[in-house]
Amino acid sequence: MTQKSRPEIDPDQPIDFGYETIRAADKQDRVRSVFDSVASSYDIMNDVMSLGIHRVWKDTLIRMINPSADQHLIDLAGGTGDIASRFLKRGGGEATIVDINVEMMMAGRKRPDLAALPNLAWVAGNAEKIPFDDESAEVVTIAFGLRNVTDRDQAIAEAYRVLKPNGRFYCLEFSHVQNPAMARIYDLWSSALPGFGQLIAQDSVSYQYLVESIRRFPPQEDLAAMFAAAGFARVKYRNLTNGIAAIHCGWKLD
Repeated sequence: MTQKSRPEIDPDQPIDFGYETIRAADKQDRVRSVFDSVASSYDIMNDVMSLGIHRVWKDTLIRMINPSADQHLIDLAGGTGDIASRFLKRGGGEATIVDINVEMMMAGRKRPDLAALPNLAWVAGNAEKIPFDDESAEVVTIAFGLRNVTDRDQAIAEAYRVLKPNGRFYCLEFSHVQNPAMARIYDLWSSALPGFGQLIAQDSVSYQYLVESIRRFPPQEDLAAMFAAAGFARVKYRNLTNGIAAIHCGWKLD
């Protein structure tokens, strides 16, 4: 399927920043400020926010990818390297982390488990304008990053562009809980997270935004439709922990 061209988003268009509505032109700087603030404690807070289950979700993503030595992965919003490192450790050939936030990547480069990994590159770049040529990678991923992108449709379209034919795009993201009882429990838990952010990272405001951004993110079927609109085929999604998170996958066919 041929990729459809898209006009750039109007910089004055109202857009979500958690529950706040801001100009589209301002979102990237606001998001960068959030992750500058939380970079040093991000990995610890991931464990707190998900009770450690994010590790299982990321391992599930890597099993779905089934890395091989002939694959190049571009990991968008790759931050401190959780996905890229797993990809390489499971047999992937080459991984490139692309993130607008240098502080996050600097935190990742200090991780001892990443220091010895071969074929791992770090690139400052925007998921909406990926700094790679067309058909550069066999796999593109974005984990817990799409909700922070200003123009999500453009980021998905860019993933399509840089994939080689028969390449795959995976999005791991917090989603919408399917079980009503679990949804109520999850809502109570997430409401407490800004307090944990203040205790651990001395920053409740950034974690308030992260909680709100999760709640504002499109439901599973809507995100699948966004994949299809960008040209992806065989679009499917897999709910994790009853929909607290979900993995969406789409193929770029010949």
